[in-house]
Amino acid sequence: MPRSRHQIDVDALRTKELAAGRPKGHQLREILEDLAGGLGPGGLMPSERVLAEYFAVSRTTVRQEIERMVADGLLFRRHGHGTLVAEPKPAHLDLLTSFSQDMRARGMVPGSVPLAVSVEPASSRLATRLQVAPASPVLHLVRLRTADRVPMAVEHTDVSVHRFPGIQALDWADRSLFATLEERWSVRPATSDAHIASVLPDAEQARALAVEPSQPCLLIDGVTRDTTGAVLESSRSLFRGDRYEVLARVGRN
Repeated sequence: MPRSRHQIDVDALRTKELAAGRPKGHQLREILEDLAGGLGPGGLMPSERVLAEYFAVSRTTVRQEIERMVADGLLFRRHGHGTLVAEPKPAHLDLLTSFSQDMRARGMVPGSVPLAVSVEPASSRLATRLQVAPASPVLHLVRLRTADRVPMAVEHTDVSVHRFPGIQALDWADRSLFATLEERWSVRPATSDAHIASVLPDAEQARALAVEPSQPCLLIDGVTRDTTGAVLESSRSLFRGDRYEVLARVGRN
């Protein structure tokens, strides 16, 4: 006879207990993290009611810890199913590494779907960022970036057509910008100045990324330069906060 959801929940908790003398919320978080790790991506977590009853804590305490784990991208809620374990976030270690290289290094298949490709005159602001004359032609490229066919980011990229003649004629489906610049024009990224902020997507961005408008995303706005200090590209990218994180490594001499 199939076991009930309640029986499955209790079985998952049999080796867990709270110790005296430590904050219950902190202990509960540790237990939930261990449980999520054991269940794996897509695993169904025990209900708030079962957790509250089993550990003799309030449902408010349970809900707070679960909400924190949802906000941290460890869990996600699915209407009609409950709370599930999220896929691990692919970590982007280096802003100078292309999205394609980064995903392949993590055993994932990168994808690129062009949403808009146009050549436009550079505005004053964009001309300053790209270090080109105002009104000079710029390739404006909007792409949906995917990993294993899952939407990961919407990227807006601007590149000088004068510096890279013919770039506007290329097919950008599943093509890496950095790899293309190196192969065709023998330039490589060397430095990146980027501003990173947590924002909410608008309705169009949420649809493209297959997330709810309430899902926090990472906005990365910056300029990349080559080894001579010349600007390669100006970009503004919106990454899914539940599937992506940026790690910074800082050192001091």
